[in-house]
Amino acid sequence: MKRNTHKRVRERLVVVAGLGLLLAGCARNPATGENELMLVSEGQEIQMGAAYDSQVVASIGLYGDPALQSYVADLGRKLAATSERPNLPWTFRVVDDPAVNAFAIPGGHVYVTRGILAHMTSEAELATVMGHEVGHITARHTAHQMSEQQLAGLGLAIGSIASSEIAQYAGLASQALGVLFLKFSRDNENQADMLGVRYSSRAKYDSRQMVTVMQMLDRLDTRSGGKLPEWLATHPNPGNRIEHINALLSQTQTDFASATVNRDAYQRRLDGMMFGMNPREGFFKGTEFYHPELKFRMAFPNGWQTANTKQTVGAQSPQQDALIELTLAQGSSADQAARAFLSQQGVQGGTLTRGNLNGLTAWSAPFAAATEQGTLRGNAVFVEYATHVYRLLAYGPEATWANNQALAQRSLTSFGPLTDPAILNVQPQHLTVFTLDRRTTIAELARQRPSPAPATTLALINQVEENTPLEPGRLVKWVVGQQLP
Repeated sequence: MKRNTHKRVRERLVVVAGLGLLLAGCARNPATGENELMLVSEGQEIQMGAAYDSQVVASIGLYGDPALQSYVADLGRKLAATSERPNLPWTFRVVDDPAVNAFAIPGGHVYVTRGILAHMTSEAELATVMGHEVGHITARHTAHQMSEQQLAGLGLAIGSIASSEIAQYAGLASQALGVLFLKFSRDNENQADMLGVRYSSRAKYDSRQMVTVMQMLDRLDTRSGGKLPEWLATHPNPGNRIEHINALLSQTQTDFASATVNRDAYQRRLDGMMFGMNPREGFFKGTEFYHPELKFRMAFPNGWQTANTKQTVGAQSPQQDALIELTLAQGSSADQAARAFLSQQGVQGGTLTRGNLNGLTAWSAPFAAATEQGTLRGNAVFVEYATHVYRLLAYGPEATWANNQALAQRSLTSFGPLTDPAILNVQPQHLTVFTLDRRTTIAELARQRPSPAPATTLALINQVEENTPLEPGRLVKWVVGQQLP
């Protein structure tokens, strides 16, 4: 969680969108050679990407390992140099997200999560994934999708059912980042696969490793019981994906005998990398949310969809007609922050009341706001705790607010200090990499070498089955650390 800085980003996006719509026209796709309708020029595409990039960094955060960031950036630049758009202002970064995902936004910005890095076993695999994302940019899939969302009036909101006047005070991750994780068509995915094979092959990597990535994602999909991993959810599986990639590989007529794989060197780079969620930045246990670093807790309603981002902890009602949000507030006191919120244009506040919230000084008031969809009603609570002021909002459309108000208010008043030592001292899990000294299996190792991760996860990140015999001298990735309390 950190302060919401989206207001200026939103203003820039509105300008960029307006320019794109004015300059709509037909353009030649640089990667495919086909003529297509494109609502933004390359200049606007770059400007759009720069604005969204700042939103990605603020909302998700970058993984704090300079050596790993430099490694990914160097590999990305190597791939981009082989593309049809080498002169874009390319950036390649690792975001601090445990999900298995990779994504791209217009103008040359590619991101891989530390979660997907942990699940790959070679540099060649990473090259094919990054090449796929480069392909979405060179073929202008990202720009085209964002253009369509702009035409539909989507993608410019910062993530709130509220009007733009108070949108800066909302940020539920599932909405705020929806525009970043674009869903592509079957044709676009096939095309990006083709370009991923093209670029990784041109960079002298063994592009056949794209198949092993797909096999890993399929296993992850199966293990999750049909709930798609992030990468498959945002890159819809076109069906027979592996067969399609194998067909692409056969068409390249490339001799992979001397192609680069870099299995061991890649895995050694992951030694010490954080694995899974970082509990220091907050975690849910059932409906309870705990933040060990900031030492607070809060309960959310049963059945509500919850999210924890760098900036916001939030929950959305099952009917998607109410939100609860917790963020850091602007201002040096709860009183000051409350008055600033209620004085916004378009916001009408009720009586501001000073009170005691679980031993903390708090100011609260009901509020209403005019939106394009109608009147929005809610409750706002501002709390002083330690060196911060926290803003707790619960709101929804006027027509249904009565259905959610009591439940939401109960959640707001649950905010309080966290005192459980076991939770306050929780630490993240990490990967360690070691060399096998004997023939064994993941299942056998799991019995002898304690890990907070189940054997199924340990097998998955090593891309083997639990009972697959592993030979001496092989590197193995292992998860170490403590279980959550």
